[in-house]
Amino acid sequence: MSKQTPMIEQYLRIKAQYEDAFLFFRLGDFYELFFEDAKKAAKELEITLTGRGKGEGERIPMCGVPYHSAEQYIIQLIKKGYKVAICEQTEDPSQAKGVVRREVVQVITPGTVMEGNLIEEKNNNYLVSVSIFPGEVFGIASIDMTTGEFLVTKVNGYDSLIHEVAGYKPKELVIPTELLDEYEKDLSQRLGVTLSVGDGISEDDSLFSQLQDKESKIACGRLLNYLLQITKRSLDHLQPAMFYLPQDFMGVDVHSKRNLELIETIRDKKKQGSLLWVLDQTETAMGGRLLKQWIERPLVSKDHIEKRLGLVETLIDRFFERESLKEQLNGVYDLERLSGKVAFGNVNGRDMIQLKRSLQQVPSIFETVNSLGSEYATELIGQADNCQSLRELLETSIQEDPPVSITEGNIIKDGYHDELDHYRDAMRNGKTWIASLEQKERQETGIKSLKIGFNKVFGYYIEVTKANIPHLPEGRYERKQTLTNAERYITEELKEREVLILEAEEKSEKLEYELFMEVREKVKEYIRPLQKLASIISTIDVLQSFAEVAEKNHYVKPKMESDGDVSIVEARHPVVEKVIDQGDYVANDIHLNKEREMLLITGPNMAGKSTYMRQLALISIMAQVGSFVPAKEAVLPIFDQIFTRIGAADDLAQGQSTFMVEMLETKHAVTKATKDSLILLDEIGRGTSTYDGMALAQAIMEYIHHEIGAKTLFSTHYHELTSLAEELPKLKNVHVSAMEENGKVVFLHKVIDGAADRSYGIYVAELAELPEQLISRAKLILHEFESEQYPAKRPLTDEKTTMDEIATAREEVLHPTSQDVANQQLTLFGIQEEEKRDRGKGLTVKEKSVLEHIQSLNLLHVTPIEAIQVLDEIQRKLMKK
Repeated sequence: MSKQTPMIEQYLRIKAQYEDAFLFFRLGDFYELFFEDAKKAAKELEITLTGRGKGEGERIPMCGVPYHSAEQYIIQLIKKGYKVAICEQTEDPSQAKGVVRREVVQVITPGTVMEGNLIEEKNNNYLVSVSIFPGEVFGIASIDMTTGEFLVTKVNGYDSLIHEVAGYKPKELVIPTELLDEYEKDLSQRLGVTLSVGDGISEDDSLFSQLQDKESKIACGRLLNYLLQITKRSLDHLQPAMFYLPQDFMGVDVHSKRNLELIETIRDKKKQGSLLWVLDQTETAMGGRLLKQWIERPLVSKDHIEKRLGLVETLIDRFFERESLKEQLNGVYDLERLSGKVAFGNVNGRDMIQLKRSLQQVPSIFETVNSLGSEYATELIGQADNCQSLRELLETSIQEDPPVSITEGNIIKDGYHDELDHYRDAMRNGKTWIASLEQKERQETGIKSLKIGFNKVFGYYIEVTKANIPHLPEGRYERKQTLTNAERYITEELKEREVLILEAEEKSEKLEYELFMEVREKVKEYIRPLQKLASIISTIDVLQSFAEVAEKNHYVKPKMESDGDVSIVEARHPVVEKVIDQGDYVANDIHLNKEREMLLITGPNMAGKSTYMRQLALISIMAQVGSFVPAKEAVLPIFDQIFTRIGAADDLAQGQSTFMVEMLETKHAVTKATKDSLILLDEIGRGTSTYDGMALAQAIMEYIHHEIGAKTLFSTHYHELTSLAEELPKLKNVHVSAMEENGKVVFLHKVIDGAADRSYGIYVAELAELPEQLISRAKLILHEFESEQYPAKRPLTDEKTTMDEIATAREEVLHPTSQDVANQQLTLFGIQEEEKRDRGKGLTVKEKSVLEHIQSLNLLHVTPIEAIQVLDEIQRKLMKK
């Protein structure tokens, strides 16, 4: 490569320090990108790729964006998981000798975004770091830069690491080089995050000196060091690191969160249709974020659960106070993120007004909460500072409707600063004088269209149209500028006044900016009290949301008992009942105890087995976050973990089939669950052959029954498994009932004791409106499968049955030998066939199946051609030997 220009050499030196980021290099009014950055950015941003330099073979790829609209382009890149380094000119070009000095002033990454439409109001934006220690111990630290929340924990094993990190849904993951080398592809694919390398550990431990163990401090130090390197800003809003253990909360792994649709739906990843959607009646953004955190981390402390439940009960009983509280909370802005913006240095006048208005609501919120008479509520607000002195500062300093920019003036109130008032007086009097002068000149010259204007190039001027120039007295004005249709003039008196006005405006804007910076620094002193206040108001907001939802949806207060029994009367699924017509939901009782630890659920497809299972899990989670539950009565234990395997899904990115995902999720449940856990397994074994599936299902049930003892709901279509209730004392059969009427099935959605006799799969296919010819054929085949023409299946529980025998029997059914066929055909018209005749109707099995086929036809929907085809099929079937 030929020698580069000094500017490109400077670019390459800076780029070498930020190889994993797009370098936005400031040149005048543009940010420019060069070389590979330019090629990639032009493609991602859909902007024109140009070149720099003379020789055709030496042209440097180049593209750029205007600096004033760069934010929208940066956001596009961050959304796609890229990083952007902002390189600014750090000296005045007019004073520079040689190339203007430039430095990277900030690196923006998916995990460090502070504002813009990348920040969702009710979602956290986590940046997470991982450190590895001997014995496969992992330290996990997380920070939400927008709120200052700082958490740290430790887990054992790589699978536990994946589950814990996935719970944060981080936008970016910081890992040491040793982890990158070993797990880069797996972490990137399984977590879908931007990976960043961070090997340094911060020496400033002021935010985590209180931690007890070395591993946690290293995990925090890694994350803090990374942040200090890339943000190059104040991080005063970061809260002291809070250590927690995963077992301090109910364990709900990433699969279970997805299967239960706690935060978003499986199908379209939207909030609507999730448990969060049902429970979210919060009035503040920070309350919405806290609710999401609570749902993802339910409590296991009975005392804490009952404190929340007690305040929810009080809020339900005190309707008028709750209504007042809702109205007051509605006036509170996002105190957490406003504090973050103040510390980060990107707060403006409008943010300050939002902060002031929020603080103005605090005294009335506290008064309302005090009036509830709740010990827990009084305890909550007793920990808070209402920041009255900060509110008074903002009330006296910031204009009520300030501009977005903090450099254009008109941001500080009159009366706040004497010198600023003096400048403003000069400006106002000067402009009044200008208006008076214009009126005076019109009268004295007789030119009514004469006007006094201003522009930044020429300052103040007197403008007269060319048609009126002959009416001007000779020598009255000094010519300043000639236009096509007018002349502009100046006078000595106007020049003097212009100097006074412009000097006052310039000094006023400069002083206002300085005063605003002073106010911002004073607000920074209140960051910790503001964050504490935000936490308390968020808690109150979530609990009033629970009360609101409970009253609207007729939820009840659950009783939390320690004996491990579950007794729910008329349980309902909180989401399903909200999306179907009012009153249409069929409630069901759920009872589990020491003699009834496992329920085997059978019954028709679409009858509600999965709904029944999910509603137990959701009711348990709701209770342990402090919410009332959808039921008539509810007595619940405190579950330490919930495991679910519901629904079919594959993971093609990991090369895992639906059945493999099913087995991995089942493995996670049976290896991690304890006797205090809840396990929900739906249709385990359906992804393989019938006998393989039944064998696995039975073995899993036996293992949970004998080795774990967890409360378990297990749904299946393997009716053969219902005989296990005779062998496993704590297993009980229940089924979802259905009624057959006039050849049609009515799903009753009622769960009752006992085993179901069939699954009604073909009737579900009818509801799905599969072709009638296909449905008729399926019914015929089913009848043949169920007839005595096929060998009876030996019960799986028969200890004498080996897997080889099962495989042989299956082979005989699906692939009969010619001798088998011959044997079967010999009996078609023999003595055995006569014995098969229906005594009431005198029909053979074959004739009866044909009649059923005819009865199933809907003649109103059969064309003449289809009727002939059906008749031909029936005739051939009857004539077949």
